[in-house]
Amino acid sequence: MKHKSFLLLKVLLLSTGRRNQLKHCADKKKRRRIIGGIVGSVFLYLFLMVYSISVCIGYGYYGLIENAPTMCALIISILSFVLTFLKTNGYLFNFKEYDMLMSLPFRARTIAACKFLYMYLKSLPWYLSISVAMLAGYGFFARPGIAVYLLWLVLSFFLPLIPMLAATFFGFLIAKISAGFRKTNIIQTVLSVAFVLACLSLRFVFEDMLRENKVQQTLQSVSQATDSTARFYPPVGWFTAAVTKLSVPDMLLLAGVSALLFAAVFAIVGSAYRKLNSAIRANAAAKKNRSSTQKQRSAVNAVAFKEFKRFTGSTTYMVNSGIGVILASLFALICCIFGFERIIRLFIHDAPLTVDMLQPAIPFILYFLIGMLATTACSPSLEGKNYWIIQSLPLAKKTVYQGKMLFNLYLTVPFMLFSGICLCVSTKTPLPDTLLYLVLGVVLCAFSTAWGCVCGIRHMRLDWENEVEVIKQGAAVTIYLLPNMLVAMGLTVVSVILGMHMDHKLVAGIFILIAGILALLSYRRVMVLARRSDM
Repeated sequence: MKHKSFLLLKVLLLSTGRRNQLKHCADKKKRRRIIGGIVGSVFLYLFLMVYSISVCIGYGYYGLIENAPTMCALIISILSFVLTFLKTNGYLFNFKEYDMLMSLPFRARTIAACKFLYMYLKSLPWYLSISVAMLAGYGFFARPGIAVYLLWLVLSFFLPLIPMLAATFFGFLIAKISAGFRKTNIIQTVLSVAFVLACLSLRFVFEDMLRENKVQQTLQSVSQATDSTARFYPPVGWFTAAVTKLSVPDMLLLAGVSALLFAAVFAIVGSAYRKLNSAIRANAAAKKNRSSTQKQRSAVNAVAFKEFKRFTGSTTYMVNSGIGVILASLFALICCIFGFERIIRLFIHDAPLTVDMLQPAIPFILYFLIGMLATTACSPSLEGKNYWIIQSLPLAKKTVYQGKMLFNLYLTVPFMLFSGICLCVSTKTPLPDTLLYLVLGVVLCAFSTAWGCVCGIRHMRLDWENEVEVIKQGAAVTIYLLPNMLVAMGLTVVSVILGMHMDHKLVAGIFILIAGILALLSYRRVMVLARRSDM
């Protein structure tokens, strides 16, 4: 890359870097939010490192530590491919600052390559957390020479490049094919759900082996599988040979192929970059200006419809906010087909619980999935630099927030009712209990909606450059997500315990009352925050 490319990359990093923002920010509230985001990221990196070290401990305990480099390379390759595939649409195509960047004296290929490198550098801490942790575990058991440590660290910077470039190229092909149809978000949503289900299936396979005391056999099978993968995916083998055998040809292959593939991919992407982005933007503009019969809607419904259009028009938004309702529906359908007891045994194993005992937990099991991420937690921030348009409209803020909450209810309540009916039929729940569970599910959706809106308003961030920063990494999403999921798991256990000593209808009634009060308090808090912002 030329010096101009490095200059552009430097500007992109400085404009979004937390350290630079913290250095020049005088707003105490904003500084606290930035520091909180840094602390949260460090916590997540440490958690990932602990998990990676535990993998090496398992290998070392059973004398299979020589397979750790292969597993490290495989994990990073899979993770980088999946994360890049999900982010490519938001980072490379139809991004917000496209017009500004394309007006600068840079070639389209240079801009595309810099956006890719920006995405690479923003994701690099995740990959290095895994690599450094597994290097520590490998070093403790294998006792390699100093050269191995140095090579492992250096090659860790090259390891994610090839899968990221492959994911970028596939994302480019999908964007090119679907430029006239704008169905990229649908395709990526389906692939994301398929990936999650595949991960869950692998989890059950491994747990079944562990329950049969086949830990060593399992690790040996995994080791054989990773060795096979190294043969079919050469970069994993190159990394392993480079750090274990100090093979110079393999080092050069990993670095050289990464560089050549980078040049080849962005030669292809750059040749159609302007045309592709223009087609995507023109198609979006044509949809916005399409003539159609105007429908009269209330102000609240109009805001909800606007949020629906935003939801269906963003791959990142749809995948992260919509995957919960999809998983809940699939789980309910699978339980109907194969039986609730058979499916739930995959989760509770040999615990002495019957289907009747688990009936009171049905609403909370579904809420754990459906309430995973409320759209209201990120939708206030998604207005971004267009927030002034909302401020200039003849609408009270409470109307805007009511519309955003209404959309989340439109999204979650139908899936909650459908999934609840399926699980109640599968567990042969009595009709009165079924009705109460459905009411409880709706009330939980109302609480999730209102509480998510409180988080979204209190921790609103409008200065983002890419929507990924607020949908996947925003403080509002983190504050909503983690406590909400922990509370949902806790309430699942509490409902089962209470159901063993009380009538199930009474248990449901108690939780309906509690959830209703919390939903009402959260809604009132939203209205208070809305009045303050109107002043």
